[in-house]
Amino acid sequence: MKAIQITGAVGSHKITLTQTADKPVPQDDQILVKVHAAGITADEVTWPELYESSTRIPGHDVSGVVEGFGPKYTGSLKIGDAVFAMLKASSDAGGQAEYVLITPKEIAPKPAIISHAQASALPIPFLTAWEAIYEHAKVQKGSKVLVTGASGAVGLVLVQIASTVLGCEVVALASAKNHEYLKSLGASVLVDYHTPNWEDSVNGVDAVFDTVGEETLAKSWKCVKSTGSIVTVADPPPPWSFGRGTPVELKDHPDVKWFYFVVTADGDILSKLTSLLDAGKLVPIPIKTFGIGEGLEAWEYGGQRGREGKAVIAFV
Repeated sequence: MKAIQITGAVGSHKITLTQTADKPVPQDDQILVKVHAAGITADEVTWPELYESSTRIPGHDVSGVVEGFGPKYTGSLKIGDAVFAMLKASSDAGGQAEYVLITPKEIAPKPAIISHAQASALPIPFLTAWEAIYEHAKVQKGSKVLVTGASGAVGLVLVQIASTVLGCEVVALASAKNHEYLKSLGASVLVDYHTPNWEDSVNGVDAVFDTVGEETLAKSWKCVKSTGSIVTVADPPPPWSFGRGTPVELKDHPDVKWFYFVVTADGDILSKLTSLLDAGKLVPIPIKTFGIGEGLEAWEYGGQRGREGKAVIAFV
């Protein structure tokens, strides 16, 4: 089968297209999916799990159609069902191939009102936003939140969930060119990150959701309430991530709760996204679609800052 492969080592990798990857065979309770589209997460080329896999096939956001099952599958899916999924980082093969194996815990019915290409861009951004809001910050209805990098894939979902689902006052930090779009998604206060000392104009937020890191993350401590929360998913991660210390900002903000996390694959939560999208409460994020023969171009685009939409590779 055709597949994108990452060859070489971290930092000197190459994006290639193979025509001869083995079509996977489902074992145990695995689900075989014919891939229609797969999203690109540019940071994946730094994940050690990719270089430890036997296939070197990337792509953990995927949408497609069920084609078969392992002998121990007992779930409710049927052959021909449209599905989407986030594959866990340790999967031996990613979704940027004509076929992929997915476990029952990773998969969910695809939202009916969007295309496979649109669906393939959503699992990681949605699961990241959901986990940040509900499991770490534990935001309450009507809270005030700041989203940095609000026009990025994760930021766009954060803005929508916080504003539409929870009725929060959302302060969106992004380039001015994206302000009108963010306003249409529910952001109530728009701040241009190019503005010097932008952090002086934002205060009293219950939670900061940071997708940028570094200087932006450092500035955001000035915006949060003394008993608020800061959740970051930025890459590169902060120095205190993975238990390697504590934020220096705690000296001035001792009661602020702080979190960094790596998103978890969860098909049950993805099912909530399906319901929210099909009910019209959320809208898909912008995408740019590439063909299977444009894998290198797709990955180059996916790694650009300020791009207009998440990169997706279409296989059908």
